[in-house]
Amino acid sequence: MDSELKREIILDNYQNPFNKDGKDDLNYEKVNSNNESCIDNIDLYVLIEDKIIKDIHFNGEACAISTASTSIMLKNIIGKNVIDAIEYINNFMNMINENDYNEELLGEGIAFTDIYKQQNRKTCVTLPYVGIIKILKKYI
Repeated sequence: MDSELKREIILDNYQNPFNKDGKDDLNYEKVNSNNESCIDNIDLYVLIEDKIIKDIHFNGEACAISTASTSIMLKNIIGKNVIDAIEYINNFMNMINENDYNEELLGEGIAFTDIYKQQNRKTCVTLPYVGIIKILKKYI
């Protein structure tokens, strides 16, 4: 994927984030992820039934990278069972940390392949993953 297409994917997910309208609903588990060194502060609202991720919404204030990363993550894990979602997350984190990964599993997440060149952005791109994994691990 060329760098222009990567930029377009990130910008589109920032300007039109998927499921950014988190509501505090008693049926949803809520987890917060924030970055103490900047403005990024995201609440994830997660609905899991029978170990299937039925829905996730988010709300909060975050930079373009964190917002786009959250949007892309949601698109990739809603509808998956918990084990498959964790596999996706581990694969994404491997890519971010320059370890072996399966590009085919990442969908639009592949837009972040070059984030390692900007070490300070790793926290931004992984912010929603750090939050969601806290909830998913309870269902293993």
